[in-house]
Formats: sequence, structure tokens, C-alpha cells
Amino acid sequence: MKLDIEGKRALVCGASKGLGRGCAEALAAEGVQVTIVARTAATLEAAAAEIRARHGVPVTAVACDITTPEGRAAALAACGEPDIVVTNAGGPPPGDFRDWTRDDWIRALDANMLSPIELIKATVDGMISRRFGRIVNITSSSVKAPIEILGLSNGARSGLTGFVAGLARKTVAHNVTINNLLPGQFDTDRLAATLAARARREGIAPDEIRAHSASRIPAQRFGTPEEFGAMCAFLCSAHAGYFTGQNVLLDGGAYPGTF
Repeated sequence: MKLDIEGKRALVCGASKGLGRGCAEALAAEGVQVTIVARTAATLEAAAAEIRARHGVPVTAVACDITTPEGRAAALAACGEPDIVVTNAGGPPPGDFRDWTRDDWIRALDANMLSPIELIKATVDGMISRRFGRIVNITSSSVKAPIEILGLSNGARSGLTGFVAGLARKTVAHNVTINNLLPGQFDTDRLAATLAARARREGIAPDEIRAHSASRIPAQRFGTPEEFGAMCAFLCSAHAGYFTGQNVLLDGGAYPGTF
């Protein structure tokens, strides 16, 4: 399917690798001019060079912390007026809520709720004036089915979800949609690190932990950044103007509910 977004401009956060990289690749493949953001300059520049070479579109790399006002200002200055924004930031650490301080909560909210809202605030009016905009927030499957040890993430991302639910109904009349992508277990460096830590903790071989984790997913495998990016690209397409305020769960069928 031709997505009809060639020549549009996109800002993609956390895009040096993993799910953000998958989104940047999929958009670039559709002819979108991409500004990618991440904290580590060397990894980010390498990703930008590879995307340029593979897809032949302009790719701008901005090494910054998108969770800070300075980082957001740098990213937006480099991108200009984006038609597409993909928000993405690393999740807060796991733990017991009894151990978390107010500062822990504020950091989680800054990264996973307030930063996406600030990016939306900075870009949505321009999208409305141009009569085209697509905003996709990468959140987590924990929004749909909370994970006990990820209380900071559960809370912050759910707050973003509630905010989007209201705003998305106001912007869609102007052909500006806002949706959330909820990943389950995807084959990324983050997942590999998590499984390796679990293997060490439980004294089990990493391959065994990996196989066991995959077997608990109805799809019998982990997702790939490429298929995550493909879903993101469709949500950003010209064909998705009637789809807004939704939480799209990509988890290989792991969520057991009907609704």
C-alpha cells in the first residue's frame, strides 16, 4: 500500500536503535524526511547514515535528551515544522512503590508523560494550520495490563493515555490524529538486557530464558522492530485520518482479554 506521505517531515525520538529506529526506517522507506533523536551521538550518527544510504531521503541526527527543555528545543529547531511526531523515551526502572520518592515519580512523569505532552504542544497547532498531522506515542503494553514491578511506568504512561484520549477528539477534525502504540516483547537490545539480567538472577542459561519467554507468547516469538515500524508508518499515513485516540497493542496475542 502506498501511504501517500512522501515529502512529509517527521521527528522520531529514541531512534538510534530498537523500536524508534524501526519507526524511522519505515517512515524513511515511504519518502519521509526524518529527524532522529537519541542521547548517544555515535550510535545516532551511524543510524542516520544507514537510513540515508538505504532509503535515499534526508536524515538529520540530533543527539540530545528529549526529556529536557533544552533537548526538545534542539530537536524541534533541527526538524522545523514536523508533519509527523513519534514520541519515545526509555521507561523508568522497576521496583517496589514503597521505595520510590517524589523525585522518582517526577522523573518518570517527565520522561513518559510530560515530555510527549510538551512535544505535542509545540507541534500540534502547526499541524492543524497545515491540515495534516500524525502523532504517535510509543508507550507500553503495561497501559493495557499493568506490570506489578513497573508501577512508575504504569502510572506515567497511563497519565499520557488519558490526556491523549481527550485531545485526540479535538484535533481530528483538522486531519490531525494522535494515537498510542503499545509494544509487548520485541527483540531489541533492551529485551536482551532484561532477559540476561533475569538469567543471571535465576541461574539459568540465557538461551533457556529467551526460549521460555517467547513460548509464553501466543505468536511463539518476539516482535521485530521492522513490524513495529510498519504499524507506526500506517498510523502516520494519509489513510489513517479517521483513526484517532486509540491504543494499538502489539504483543503477539499476549494480552488475554477480549477488550
